[in-house]
Amino acid sequence: MRWPILFVLLMTVPANAAGKLKADYTLTVARIPVGAATLESDIADEAYTSAMTGHANTALQMFASGKGALNARGALTGGQPKPATFTFDIESDDERTAKIALAFEAGLAKVTAGDRPAQEGRIAITEDHRRNVLDPLSALMLPAKADALACARTLSIYDGRRRFDLKLAFKRTETIKTKGYDGAAAVCSVTFQAVAGHRPESTAVKFLSDGREIEIWFAPVAGTPLVAPYRMSVASMLGNIVVQANAFEAVAKTKPEAKAP
Repeated sequence: MRWPILFVLLMTVPANAAGKLKADYTLTVARIPVGAATLESDIADEAYTSAMTGHANTALQMFASGKGALNARGALTGGQPKPATFTFDIESDDERTAKIALAFEAGLAKVTAGDRPAQEGRIAITEDHRRNVLDPLSALMLPAKADALACARTLSIYDGRRRFDLKLAFKRTETIKTKGYDGAAAVCSVTFQAVAGHRPESTAVKFLSDGREIEIWFAPVAGTPLVAPYRMSVASMLGNIVVQANAFEAVAKTKPEAKAP
């Protein structure tokens, strides 16, 4: 399952910035539900953890059916996510599995454990491709408000197997109302660019790279200067692929006051 691709897609953090997010997503193809996922993020002071679990049952050739779990941990430095570790564990319905563990040191991502795909026919990943990159979960937390500045960036992402860029551009703002949130969302257009680690003939890469209309909507995470995805859509002649939150519950956490001596 191409989870890291699917789900992917500036301010200074105050010292006491903290919040928690739980978002429940439904995956639909041509408005037919085919999967679900849950994202839970915990931002405390200058650190964060994020986890996503989910499953999909789709006949689309570029996306296999199965279930998976992704986990990320890192620091917030000047408001910017700086990943420390990332793992994903995916099991397809045909019993194929994929496991990867990454560690980030001095700006360089390294595979520390897991399955390594056959490299024959793939564009080789160099050390430069693994430098100053984000994992797919850390990339989802943007240091911005839900406005045009949220989209003024390119996300360089490495999932342990593939290196790709998501180039964001502002389209508009929308008002959304769902369980846990009623307010503004920044809508970004997304251009997917495969960089390395993929096969040029890959169906998924061709599908996402073919000038396709892709959007990600970002909503704020209460208590933090970060935004996270509320909705992602990919246009398709067979029916749009949409991942949308039916619950986006972000809660600010209050840091306990120090007791007087």
